[in-house]
Amino acid sequence: MQENKTVKFNNVIRAVVEQVELVVLVFAIIIFVFSFVVRTCRVSGDSMNDTLINNENVIVSDIAYTPQRGDIIVFHQTGPDEYDYNEPIVKRVIGVAGDTVKIEHLRDTMIVTVTDKDGNKTVLDEDYIRYDYPSYRDSTTYVEEGTVFVLGDSRSHSGDSRLSSIGLVDTRRILGKVVLRVTPFSRFGAVD
Repeated sequence: MQENKTVKFNNVIRAVVEQVELVVLVFAIIIFVFSFVVRTCRVSGDSMNDTLINNENVIVSDIAYTPQRGDIIVFHQTGPDEYDYNEPIVKRVIGVAGDTVKIEHLRDTMIVTVTDKDGNKTVLDEDYIRYDYPSYRDSTTYVEEGTVFVLGDSRSHSGDSRLSSIGLVDTRRILGKVVLRVTPFSRFGAVD
């Protein structure tokens, strides 16, 4: 009889240890995934309205990532001392290395033309942007090797590559591409 109780007790202990091992393994996998595969980031500010809204949480992936025109990225930037970029910045890639980005401000719209290194010109069709009024001067920028040119989707309310304090973004500072909106749950889904 005592032997049965000992066997049952050992079986219970073994089951508890197995459950603890499973929980530890799951947490290790979660830590690994969020350390090396994807990251979470909170959107700060209104520069990406209506694509991304202030305080939304997104998932960012950097696995074998090479920036492409149209991608929404998260990056860290350092600027002059009077600027504080402690939080990650979320913007859309407009130009990649070798591109020339020409921006023309009209009264009620902005025209962005990208000329690639082969001389092919593309006027961007940006149905996702918000544009309230001209907020910057017309400009033409050559995108140097190892950098990207970024703009916010709310063009009249965005600090981006048009400002010298941000300028071209070094690709080594890119944390990854935004792939999924997590919260609020009412807007959960892929991000374009």
